[in-house]
Amino acid sequence: MRRALAALLIALAAPATAGGLTGASYADPTTRYPHGALGDTIEHGTLVVTTAAGRRVRLVLPETRVFEDTVPRLADVDNDGDREAVVVESDRARGARLAIYDDTGLIAATPFIGRRFRWLAVVGADDLDGDGQTEIAYIDRPHLARTLRVWRLEAGALVEVASATGLTNHRIGDREISGGIRHCGGRAEMIVTDTDWRRLIAVTLDNGRLTAHDLGPHAGPASLAAAMACAN
Repeated sequence: MRRALAALLIALAAPATAGGLTGASYADPTTRYPHGALGDTIEHGTLVVTTAAGRRVRLVLPETRVFEDTVPRLADVDNDGDREAVVVESDRARGARLAIYDDTGLIAATPFIGRRFRWLAVVGADDLDGDGQTEIAYIDRPHLARTLRVWRLEAGALVEVASATGLTNHRIGDREISGGIRHCGGRAEMIVTDTDWRRLIAVTLDNGRLTAHDLGPHAGPASLAAAMACAN
C-alpha cells in the first residue's frame, strides 16, 4: 500500500496506465522558501511527469514545501522495469528530504533532515553494489555534515544501507551539483570530493560498506569531468 499523496495530483489526460515515466521537470517557480543553496531563492512548487503512454501529470506540493533541486532524475528505483522520479523537496520547518514519485504521487521518502534551510545534494541512482537492485546516494548537508548516505527501496520504504563522512559534492551558491555516478571497469563508482575540495574521491559500495579511493587532486570542473569519463 503506497503512502497517502503528499501532493495534489492533477491528471491532464486519460486514467493512469502502466509503463513508467519517460520525462520529468519542475514547474511553478516560487520564492516561498528563501534558502538560496543553488545560487538564488527561486525553487519550484510542482513536479510535471510524462508517462510512457504520453500522459502529463502535475504533482503540486503544499504551500509549506518546494522542490529544492536542479532537475528530477529518472530511475527504476523499485526494480519493476518502470522508471520513477527521484527529487529533493524541502519543508518550511523541517528542511530537505529525498523523495520518489510516479504519476500517482509519492511512493516513498527519507526523513526530513529536521531543520529549516538544511539541504541534501543527490549523487545519483544506480545499482551500486552489483546485486541487481537500485540504490540512491546523496550528500547529507554538503556544506555542513558532509555525509554520503546510500538508500534502497525495500517493501515500499526507503532504508539507509550505508553512510560515510568527510565527503561533499556541492558548494553553497553553485548552480550545479558536482560529480555523480560513473561506470569504470564494469562497476559503479560515486564521484565526489573531500571536504576541502582538494581531492577527487571515488566511493564504492560492497556488502553494505562504503570504501573511498583517492583519484588525485581536484583542479576544478575539468578534473571532475575527467573523473566522470574514467580518465583517472
